[in-house]
Amino acid sequence: MSTTSLKLSDELKQRAVLAAQLQGMSTHAFMIDAIERAAVAAECRAGFISDALAARDEMLKTGKGYDANEVHAYIKRRLQDRAAGVKSVRPEAKSWLK
Repeated sequence: MSTTSLKLSDELKQRAVLAAQLQGMSTHAFMIDAIERAAVAAECRAGFISDALAARDEMLKTGKGYDANEVHAYIKRRLQDRAAGVKSVRPEAKSWLK
C-alpha cells in the first residue's frame, strides 16, 4: 500500500472532519471512502459513455434505432409488468434512414 499526501484547504479539512464524525468514522476512512466513490463514479461514467458511443456507431451502421416515446412507454410498462410477474415486450428497432 502506498502513502499519498493531500493538501486541503483548512475549510475543506474541517468539513471532512465533521462529516467523518457524523458518520462515526475516522477522517482517514472518510477520505478513503470518498476517493473510492469518486473513482467508481468516474469508471461508471466512462463505461456509460463507451456504451453510448458503441450504440451510436451500431445505429449509424445499421440505420436502425428506437423511437424515444416507445422506449419511455416500455420502461414504464416494464415496472408495472415486473410487479405483476409479467415479461414486457421490448420495442423493435426501426429504420430511420430514407
